[in-house]
This record gives sequence, structure tokens and C-alpha cells, in this order.
Amino acid sequence: MSRIARVYPDRVEVRGRDLTGDLMGRLSFTEYFHLLLCGREPTEEQRFFLDLVLLSIAEHGMMPTNVAARMTLAADPSSLQGAVAAGILGCGPVILGTAESCARLLEQAQAKVEAGAAPASVAGDIARAMHAAGEKMPGFGHPVHRPLDPRAERILELADSHGVSGPHVALASALRDAVAEAWGKPLTMNVSMPIAAVMLDLGFPSTAVAAVPILARTAGLLAHLAEEEQHPVGFVMAAKADEAVAYERDPNEES
Repeated sequence: MSRIARVYPDRVEVRGRDLTGDLMGRLSFTEYFHLLLCGREPTEEQRFFLDLVLLSIAEHGMMPTNVAARMTLAADPSSLQGAVAAGILGCGPVILGTAESCARLLEQAQAKVEAGAAPASVAGDIARAMHAAGEKMPGFGHPVHRPLDPRAERILELADSHGVSGPHVALASALRDAVAEAWGKPLTMNVSMPIAAVMLDLGFPSTAVAAVPILARTAGLLAHLAEEEQHPVGFVMAAKADEAVAYERDPNEES
């Protein structure tokens, strides 16, 4: 069974609505994405913040995902879809962020708060346990943005000014303090944690939190590929990689 869409000879029905008679000309793409993903049209705040988080992570420079996509297009200029796929396949937690992991962590923490625990206590327990286990804390640390991730701070600022900061944002703030204490130094709260916290506070399901970075980065990939067609650098990057990596014969190999 599917509740997403059905195609008829004279119309297309999406989530119970007529595509051409209702949705086209009324909804923005962000609103339409929300309808497709969540099964309902967004509130004004949900639309605003979904738009905001999509914009915040659509592009972040010459990341490995963009490099892979460009080099794929250079190797097969007729395969735009293959180049996009190459980039998307590299969109794991290291490159694209840990918004989904942050959402799961915040949901688990909020369950403990709702059971009576104090947010600061819950955050402290989580941070100490992860540090003791030698694990990385989702949503913290960044190789470039230090001491603050400007994207993360802007999302939190707007959540406060719009009055949508709720218990998950409060937990994210408590985790920032708890992580600094457990690690013995402040770690950058990267954009993934506020994305998860604000979306959960606005009633988005964690499945939506996981989907947003993929859609956002697709837009950035398409921009890089459009530029690659006009100003190719894929083979330049491949040549530079070859120059940067030294070749050394294995001394155990037989000559």
C-alpha cells in the first residue's frame, strides 16, 4: 500500500490533493517536499525552518562528495544522474553530518526528561558515558568552524526569535555544556545538532530529519556539476591527487 500518489489519465493525485488543480501554483517546493515526506502541509513555522535548514547545508565548498561528482562527470560527461549518484553515495555522517544520529540521541534524552530526570543531568550522563567509551558525540566538532559553527548559531538564534525553541533545543544547549565538561574543553556544536533539535521541537519525525541533508546536498551537487560542464576541473583534481600521493614499492614484493 502507498499513500503518496496515484496517476490517472486526466490528473495526478498526491497525498489526496489534485496536483494541477490545487498544489501547482499554491505550494512552494519546500512546502511540497514537506507534504510528500510527512503527509501533511506544513505550518508557517515548519515551512520557514525546513527552508532554513535546507539552505544551511546545501553547499559547503569543495567537499569530497562534490569532488567525486565532478570527477564522475569528467569521466562520463553524458551521465549527469551518475555524477549526482556518485556524490550522494558519499553523503555519510563524516561529510554530510550527523543530524539523524543527533535526532535519535535527543529523542532518547527527552524520554528520560519526560520520565522525571533533569535535562542537565541527562546531558551529563550521556556526555560522560560517550567520552568514557571513546566515542564521538554526534553534533559536536568541526574541522573548520571553530570555536563556533555560524550556521548552527544562526539556526538557534532564529529558533529563539521565532519562539519555537522547545525541550530538544534545551537539551542541545545542555549537551553543549556537558560535552565541554566531559572532554575538558569546548567542542564546536556543528550544524547537525540544531537541525535535529529545532526540527524535533517543530514536530518533524526523525525520518524527516534524516532526509533533509540528502535533499539539500543534491542542490549543491547540481550546482557543482553545472559549473563542471562550463569550467571543467575534474581531471585537474585527479591529476593533483596523483601528484600529492607518493608511490612507494612494497619492499616485500618480489621484483
